[in-house]
Order: sequence, then C-alpha cells, then structure tokens
Amino acid sequence: MCDIKKDELGPLKVLHLHSSKAGLDAVVVVDNTALGPAVGGVRVRLSVDTSEVQRLARTMTFKNSIAGLPHGGGKAGISMDPASQDKKKIFHAFAELISSLDEYIPGPDMGSDEECMAWIYEETGRTVGLPERLGGLPLDRLGATGFGVSECAEVASRYAGIGLEGARVAIHGFGSVGMAASKFMALKGSVIVAAADITGTVFDPSGLDLDGLIQAKAKTGSVAGYQGPGVRRLKPWEVLTVACDILIPAATADVININNVGLIKAKLVLQGANLPVTDEAEDALYKRGILSVPDFIANAGGVIMAAMEYAKKGKDEAFRAISQKIKENTRLIIEKAKKEDKLPVTAARQLALERIKEAMEQRAY
Repeated sequence: MCDIKKDELGPLKVLHLHSSKAGLDAVVVVDNTALGPAVGGVRVRLSVDTSEVQRLARTMTFKNSIAGLPHGGGKAGISMDPASQDKKKIFHAFAELISSLDEYIPGPDMGSDEECMAWIYEETGRTVGLPERLGGLPLDRLGATGFGVSECAEVASRYAGIGLEGARVAIHGFGSVGMAASKFMALKGSVIVAAADITGTVFDPSGLDLDGLIQAKAKTGSVAGYQGPGVRRLKPWEVLTVACDILIPAATADVININNVGLIKAKLVLQGANLPVTDEAEDALYKRGILSVPDFIANAGGVIMAAMEYAKKGKDEAFRAISQKIKENTRLIIEKAKKEDKLPVTAARQLALERIKEAMEQRAY
C-alpha cells in the first residue's frame, strides 16, 4: 500500500477493497465533497494503484469545480484485465462493497462502460453513465468528452493562432474519447493526419480517411488495420512527434513528459485524457510558446453530461451545457494565464482552489 498524500482539500476517504471469493482488488478515493457528492469514473486495468487513483480523484475535484457542478471529486480503480470473463462478477462485488458509500457516485472510465454502470446500479441505485434503457445518457456512445474537446478547440485555437478549417490534428489514443474528438473536429473542418493506439501510429500528412480509420478500428480492434496509399506506420509514441497544428493526448497519464516534450511540433495541445502532461512538460510547453489546455478544462464534457444525467436532464440540454461551460472556462483560463503571465494549468488550479475553499468555508468542511 502506498502512502496517501494529504493536504487541505483531502482526501476525505480512501478505501481498499478486497474479495478473494470474487477476485476483487480495488481502491476508491473520495477526494473532496465540499461542493457536493463526489463524481468520478471507475478505471479498470491490471496496473492501477492507489497513487494513480488519488491523482485522478483530485483532477475530478478540480474538474467539477471549474465546470460549476454541484459535485466533488472521486475516483475508483479495479485491478483487472478489462477483457476478463469475470468482469460482471467482480463489478457486482465492487458495487456491493461501495453500496453504503453515499459520498461517491461512480461513472465510466478507461476499461469500464455503461453496462458496467448498470451492474453497479443494480447493487447501489447510484451511478452515472447508465444505458439509455435505464434512463441514462451513454457518455461514450454520445461522445460527450470528445465533443467537449472540440468545443475547447474552437476557443483555444484562436489564442494559438490556428484556424480550425484545415487544421492538422494528431490523436494519441484512438479509443472512445479520441475517436469522438476526431469526428467532432472533422465536422469543424479539421484534418486528422495521425492516430495512435497501443499497436502503433498511422500517419498521412495529407489526411487520413476518417471513416476508413474508424471502420478499420472496429473491424480489427486496431488502427494498424487502416490501409491508405500515403499512410506511414510509426511506433505508438511517435504520434506525439508528427507535424501537426493540434495534438490531442487521449490515452493514459504522463505520456507527454520531460523526455519527449521537446519533440512536439504542435501549436496547441488539448488534453483529452486525464493527467496526460507532467508538470515539468507543462512548463516546457509554455516556454516554447505551445498552448496547453489542462485536462480538467478540455475534457470536462463527460462529467458535465454525467452531472446532467444525475439531475435528470436530457441529451440536448446536456450538449448545450457542455458547449457553454467548456467554451467559457477555456476563454477564462487562457485570459487569466495571459494576464498573470503563468501557465494555463496553474491559472486553472488556482481558480478551482478558490471555489473549493469558499465552499469548504461555507459548509464548515
């Protein structure tokens, strides 16, 4: 068990869950509930650990605060292969063990989806990202997070000196978020020139056939199945280095770090994943004049839709809320960073902290 890092915000609760009968090993971190019950996804992967979950829970605290949602931040991690045949049994065991944890509302995340949320709902009656048959707004199928990234791009691109029409976009992590972001960016006239998953990168400076790429991914489970006359095949990490205007890291944490940040050629980085850029890399991007929009600004579309679902709102209202909140917050944070001559992530964290601390004082937290 790793040491828990504590500060004035939290964490409020850290639970380690184990069931030898079900084969469950999991951790839940409720970071802060000053603004309301914590909302955060359930991450499923073999190497998930307490440190990762705590970092992600804090990101959710900031994200929900910046988005003006009546929720705090939390996160869960289940150590399991997402393709495990025992997934349903393990999720039911997880849900049973968190059934009394009213401070935490689970949602989908890497390795989990709306069906997983349905399993949790059966045990707890408390989750977001449910299937439509249960009254939910399926975040991944609707592309909520990717839509939010594209709305962020509409504002941030102006500050980066980029027009979205014809802008060259590279996607690191062509999963649910990366795929949705690419679709919505294409609708704004941008050109997807590179996409990567764990199998490799496909790159064509003249533009990939997005429909063909999505079909290849669906058919083979990999971008490597994409065929095109001008396509170049690179290693997965090399997508970060291709010539492009906009880079969207939409996979795992810390992929842009001090070892590779100098290779990035983009003018704008939109963080579709949680924690994809280390603090050292954020500083390096800033010094190079590359605009980097923090994760809890750029990728808040999913949690905004989740909060709208929890408040019993509809799909159209949810999409309007995503567009309005993300555009406003993108403009606010970039302007604040310019005025105060600081990194956008620093400006965003400071604003989030102000809102959280005010709520903590009001509630004698």
